[in-house]
Amino acid sequence: MIPKIELHLHLEGAAPPAFVRGLAREKGIDIGGIFDDRGNYVFRDFGHFLKVYEAATSVLTTPADYARLTRAVLEESAASGVVYTEAFLSPDFCGGRDLAAWRDYVAAIEEAAAPFDGTITMRGIVTCIRHFGPEKARQTARCAAETAGGFITGFGIAGDERAGKPADFAWAFDCAREAGLGLTAHAGEWAGPESVRDALAAFRPGRIGHGVRAIEDPALVDRLAEDGTVLEVCPGSNLALGLYPRWRDHPIAELDRRGVRVTVSTDDPPFFRTTMEREYARLAEAFDWDDAQFARLNRTALDAAFCDADTRARILKRLGGRA
Repeated sequence: MIPKIELHLHLEGAAPPAFVRGLAREKGIDIGGIFDDRGNYVFRDFGHFLKVYEAATSVLTTPADYARLTRAVLEESAASGVVYTEAFLSPDFCGGRDLAAWRDYVAAIEEAAAPFDGTITMRGIVTCIRHFGPEKARQTARCAAETAGGFITGFGIAGDERAGKPADFAWAFDCAREAGLGLTAHAGEWAGPESVRDALAAFRPGRIGHGVRAIEDPALVDRLAEDGTVLEVCPGSNLALGLYPRWRDHPIAELDRRGVRVTVSTDDPPFFRTTMEREYARLAEAFDWDDAQFARLNRTALDAAFCDADTRARILKRLGGRA
């Protein structure tokens, strides 16, 4: 199995349905409407997906819940050969943006991840939620800045990228930048290529989450290639949400051909019924990609990872390479 690096994984979004159902039963919470008759997550469109996502997240109410979630998610990722993962974590869901509570959640997640480090290494990317508004994003950024270093290595923005303007969230990114965190931003998924341009202008991130609709603007593609901006591409997610009809229609291969630095991730894997192993298999089938191609993409991901030099060197050995 090819060793893999994943840069775009929402921790709550990676919760196995059985895990969420079991936790809901323990707490007497009725969330049955978010599952189909086979027990899988079910949603109609992107807007409904966000509601289902937040309903599933509602059963996670304590640091201990998040410790259990972390173990479940890392077990699933490791089974697909992932050796390094960056998980999006949100103080909105972990303590309501209260700094003291957030510290407790981070400590629980980090402690749960530590025993897996010989198999899969995890780092946390603090994420504000765009459709929650800029003031809550400021509070999230303060939480990120106060816990930066070691386990918390990045900051980003997720949620409905059609809500508000990137400039409204610039303060949060400036705060995270001053704290030394790596920066990433969801853009170019449900909003068009202009959302990528706006995110680049407002946030100056090194990475863009998704970003695939940049393909609709040739000049933007050239800019991404020239600047070396890394795209955290999640093909299975894009197909499951109806952005593209078939794997062969996905623009990841064309973006790569044109010199854009692309990586592969799963986003919210159980929601989209995918795994990193499945992503690789379908990409190989669609574009005739071989192990050498995937090794190159993983080296791109490692170079773009928000981790320190010692961690990077250790993961590079896991990939079978040398500095």
